[in-house]
Amino acid sequence: MTTETQPSPRQRRPRTARSLERGALHFSLGQRLALAVVPRIVWALLWLVGRTWRFEVIAEEGVVPVLLGERPGPEIYCFWHQCVLPCTVYFRYSRSIILISRSFDGELITRILKMFGYGAVRGSSSRSAREGLLGLKQVIESGRTAIFTADGPRGPIYQTKMGPIKLAQMTGAPIGVFHLQPERAWTLRSWDRFLIPKPFTRICVSWAQWTRVPADLAGGDFEPKRQELNAALERARLRALAYFGKGKA
Repeated sequence: MTTETQPSPRQRRPRTARSLERGALHFSLGQRLALAVVPRIVWALLWLVGRTWRFEVIAEEGVVPVLLGERPGPEIYCFWHQCVLPCTVYFRYSRSIILISRSFDGELITRILKMFGYGAVRGSSSRSAREGLLGLKQVIESGRTAIFTADGPRGPIYQTKMGPIKLAQMTGAPIGVFHLQPERAWTLRSWDRFLIPKPFTRICVSWAQWTRVPADLAGGDFEPKRQELNAALERARLRALAYFGKGKA
C-alpha cells in the first residue's frame, strides 16, 4: 500500500508563478527603453499636430454621428486600421476601450492611447481572441464604448474580422461604422496604407449605417453579417474620399 504526499505550499509556489507569467508581456532592454521614451514623443507630436486638424462630419441618411467632444455609451465602434491617428485625436474625450494585440507594437500603442484617455483590452483576431472578446464584453456591460480596428493588426486591408459581430451578438450592442479621411496625408507603404494627416489639413469623419446583430443569430448567418459590416465600412471610406473629390484608393 502506498500513500501520496501532497506538495507543500512552498513546492506549489513555482507552479503558480509560472501560470501567472503566461499572460505577462516580456520585453528586451532595448524594447523597455523604447517603451519608456517613444510613447511620450508620439503623444506630444500627435497632440500638437492634432490641434491643427479640422474635422468635418458627414453621415448617411438617418445616422446620428458622434461629434468631437461627445462621450458615447455602451456601443461598439469599427474603423479601418489606416486611420488610427485621426481617430485617436477625434475620440480622445470618449474614454473608449480599444482591442490591441499582445505584442511589442501593441504595447507601444497602448501606452500612447492611455495618454489620450483611452483604455485597452489585450488580444487580437489571431491571439488571445477569446480573452479579448470577454474583456470587451465587460467594457460594454460597464456602460463604456468598445472599439475595433476592423481589419485587425495584420490585415488583409479593408476586410473586417468576425470579432465585432461576435461581440455584438454577445452583448446586444449596435456597431457604429465610420472612416476618417484626411484631405492631405502621408501614406505609408504598409499593408494598411497607414495615413499620417499633414498639419492644418481637413479630415472628413464619414459615418455609415449601424450594424445590428440579434442575440439568436444562427451560425450560418455570421458571415452575411460580417459582409454587411464590411460593406458599411467601405461605404464610409468611399464617401469620405468622394467628399474631397478623390477616387477609390
